[in-house]
Amino acid sequence: MEYGGCMIRLLLVDDQAIIREGLRNLLQAQSDLEVVGEASNGQEALTQAIALTPDVVLMDIRMPVMDGVAATRALGQQLPSAKVLVLTTFDDDDYVAQAMQQGAKGYLLKDTPSTEIAEAIRLVQRGYTHMGPGLFEKVLAQPGAAVAEPAAPPELAELTPREREVLELIAEGCSNKEIAERLYIAERTVKNHVNSILSRLGVRDRTQAAILATKFL
Repeated sequence: MEYGGCMIRLLLVDDQAIIREGLRNLLQAQSDLEVVGEASNGQEALTQAIALTPDVVLMDIRMPVMDGVAATRALGQQLPSAKVLVLTTFDDDDYVAQAMQQGAKGYLLKDTPSTEIAEAIRLVQRGYTHMGPGLFEKVLAQPGAAVAEPAAPPELAELTPREREVLELIAEGCSNKEIAERLYIAERTVKNHVNSILSRLGVRDRTQAAILATKFL
């Protein structure tokens, strides 16, 4: 099923061909993701991005010729419509901080499961900032690192007070029946609220809605 009714065009950037191949095979199994190009260094990434205009660039950090930090900065200047999602290792926290300062919209560890990478791509493409687990605190601990915390999605402000209550209960793991009992409303009304919440936030299911609620409410 396509996410949001459109394909997301991807550019894979990594100096190791086997990593690019693995990512391509895993991500193209998702019906709403399309790998339109690959690059083995930052300079190639810039050339390919300008020619192919991808929606999201999965950017390695440490590469020859031009590293991921410099490539992220150049892309921000020459193709600001492309969202950069950094793929990194746990030891690259200082580089991640620099990449975020240069305009990267998020990062993930390279050993992140493919389904989580796919979800991060979708969120970044929609304009959210994605911070992978286990590295954000380490980045913040770096001297001089000025990485902003993820901004709350603007769609959250569009929820009605009742929808926010329902979303908070979804985040607690409550079923529709439990929400109805907690709020003293009909279960059918809860279902309508849930459908409205998913539509407003642009997410596919309760799990994604709960993730956003946990981070930002």
